[in-house]
Amino acid sequence: MRPSPLPPRWRPQAPQTRHLALLVGLLAAVPAGGANAQTLSGDVARLLDATPFNRNHWGLVVMDPGGRILASRHPDQLFMPASNTKLLVSAAAAVLLPRGFTVKTSVYGGGPVVQGTVTGDLVLYGRGDPTLSKRCYAGDTLQAGVCQRDAEEPLRQLAQRLRRSGVTRIAGDLVGDGSWFEPLMVHPTWEVYDLNWWYAAPVSGLGIHDNAVSVIHAGGVLGEPATIRIEPVVEGMTLENRTTTVADREPQTLDYTRNAGTLQIIAEGTVRQSTRPTTQYFALPDPNYYTATVFRRLLAEAGITVLGTTRSTTDSLATRSLRQGAALAEVASRPIEDWIYPVLNSSQNWFAEMLLKQLGKQFGGEGSWRAGHQVVRRFLIDSVRVDSTQFRAMDGSGLSGQNLVSPLVFAKLLQWMQAHPRYEAFAAGLPRSGERGSLRTRFVATPLEGHVRAKTGTIAGVNSLSGYIERPGQRPLIFSIVANHHALSSAAVVRQIDSVVVRVGRP
Repeated sequence: MRPSPLPPRWRPQAPQTRHLALLVGLLAAVPAGGANAQTLSGDVARLLDATPFNRNHWGLVVMDPGGRILASRHPDQLFMPASNTKLLVSAAAAVLLPRGFTVKTSVYGGGPVVQGTVTGDLVLYGRGDPTLSKRCYAGDTLQAGVCQRDAEEPLRQLAQRLRRSGVTRIAGDLVGDGSWFEPLMVHPTWEVYDLNWWYAAPVSGLGIHDNAVSVIHAGGVLGEPATIRIEPVVEGMTLENRTTTVADREPQTLDYTRNAGTLQIIAEGTVRQSTRPTTQYFALPDPNYYTATVFRRLLAEAGITVLGTTRSTTDSLATRSLRQGAALAEVASRPIEDWIYPVLNSSQNWFAEMLLKQLGKQFGGEGSWRAGHQVVRRFLIDSVRVDSTQFRAMDGSGLSGQNLVSPLVFAKLLQWMQAHPRYEAFAAGLPRSGERGSLRTRFVATPLEGHVRAKTGTIAGVNSLSGYIERPGQRPLIFSIVANHHALSSAAVVRQIDSVVVRVGRP
């Protein structure tokens, strides 16, 4: 899903083109032939201490492939990492889950099939597949099978398989069952306003379209409500349009809210008359119900009638007896490598949370945030050998302001992954500077274009970047840099972070 226009504190900030000359100039200012670690540390310190960046709280580690620290600033102190948190869950998943790991989405009958009729409810049971999603899963979008153009296609195949088995009617209800994961779908540390948006979508065992709908707005007739529509149409969803179309010289104040726990969306504020169709992505409160409504439509397209209502559950006991028998039909997810790619490349939050809960389900006994983090914690301590006092992760995406990780933890993790056999499954998801992903506009027209593979991070007052600087004929350098507690724009801090990385990358 492409990021939408968001409230200012969450909007991604791309570096300005005019900054490129500064970066190139910085490279030219360093004497040819490189510099030793002491010189590097001094140059980095001058960048971090330059006004007004000296008011930020900076954390930094630059490490060679052998683990020798070349430069640092507060390396073992705790920082809010924002989306750099995704490195933790992605690395754990790449190492712990087997190559090609998949899960199945199944349908079960609440009674025997008699002359084409399921004599009871039909249960749509998810096992935490996040890939019912329209997106590409590799940088080379021309590769066969890399891009999934229709998020609904796997469920369409599921409906068609059910129809080919002879089923034409469901006597009972259609039940969307997300009980593969815990009933808690919204992390308690996420801010209330954020729950409206795609980046804080509720997390359950069943979901589609990243559990979000497109809300598309455009200018209308002056003085009249703006043009707003929702795609796809969701059963029971309503939109109350309280907006006004204003002249282009007037401010645009459009915002969306939701009556808590409902499908009632309210649009308020002003929209400029010349505004072209613009898409934002609104999270839905119940992914299990949402997916079931989509599946009901696909059942109808396949020639299967549901006589009852559509409902959802997260109660693992509610349908357990039905699931003891064989499934009527099933479809498999895309492989685990495709789960990791959107988490790192485009920083997709919902994928990260689904991945974290899947780790909990597979290795921790339950599909919960708590169990998932216990798995990641043991992986970091027992395998990567990081200091347990230098990290505290609350969610998988970095949306929580209570995540705390030191730059040294990120650097050690990146170094450890470099030597692991599953490194490529992990590194393939990392954005590369100047290419598809969250580094597309960064380091362009510098010697580091195409040579930085790193994870970005941005929340209010936080910017981070951790990854690798690739060097011809040598193993990559490792770096982690985090800025906390700043009142500057994200764009300004990102430019300074990029200046530091460019300096580090100088031979």
